Amino acid sequence: MSRSASSRANRRGEPPPSPEPLPAPAVDSHTHLDIVLDGFRAEEPADDAAVDAEIAAAAAAGVPRLVQVGVDVASSRWSAELAARHPQVLAAVAVHPNEAGEGLADDDALAEIDRLAALPRVRAVGETGLDRYRTGPEGWAAQEASFRAHVRIAKEHGLALVVHDRDAHEEVLRVLDDEGAPGHVVMHCFSGDAGFAAACVERGFVLSFAGTLTFGNAGYLREAAAATPVDQLLVETDAPFLTPVPHRGRPNASRLVPHTVRALAEVTGVELALLCDALTTNAERVFGGWRDDPTG
Repeated sequence: MSRSASSRANRRGEPPPSPEPLPAPAVDSHTHLDIVLDGFRAEEPADDAAVDAEIAAAAAAGVPRLVQVGVDVASSRWSAELAARHPQVLAAVAVHPNEAGEGLADDDALAEIDRLAALPRVRAVGETGLDRYRTGPEGWAAQEASFRAHVRIAKEHGLALVVHDRDAHEEVLRVLDDEGAPGHVVMHCFSGDAGFAAACVERGFVLSFAGTLTFGNAGYLREAAAATPVDQLLVETDAPFLTPVPHRGRPNASRLVPHTVRALAEVTGVELALLCDALTTNAERVFGGWRDDPTG
């Protein structure tokens, strides 16, 4: 989700309770803790104690590891700084495609993303990609140029690429095929059907499913997940957005990942603890290990 959409963060009602903890650890492969805590009001960072409390609540629910994702220069810097101090967090950095469509992925911004991508606890470039829903045709060329630049940054640094794809399935594949995809590509908040999933799987991409998997009208997503090999699956929150059933419409958080993991287990037919192990293995393959040393 873009920084420009942060003011529309899902804040209806009280935060929902944490679910029953998972039987084995899993990973939230995509969260925005800064937006969860509304930490960019007046350009001020979120309070460290509040961030640590969110991370601890996720760990108590069986989600001890997170990937904190930037969407512009400010949030990317904050994400990298959080990962540097917190052993349970890795960072992804980028200018979001909606921001790029507004002209914010200029040379200076891309140079800063490139600089941040060299930091040891930054393990992905993203979220980048294409969005034909929020950005109109006047911004599509700038979006694509930004996407291509981010692909090159990911490849230069040997990092995973986290792709935002909204109403742009074929265009995303066209750019990735043209540029040559990095070794690890994560289709963030996968939104396609089984046919698009097959096209991504064939290319070796990893499909990350969010709370949308649990929505009643998302049968096509469940079909896509069922058709995806277990070793190409991840789960995420995209918190504070896309809160899973039974709390759809209330604020999302990493501690709610178990709802999506349980739905994924039902869809795939994989026993829950085994699925948690597979999701963790996949995350470590894509992003590298979370180590106790926050500088490593």
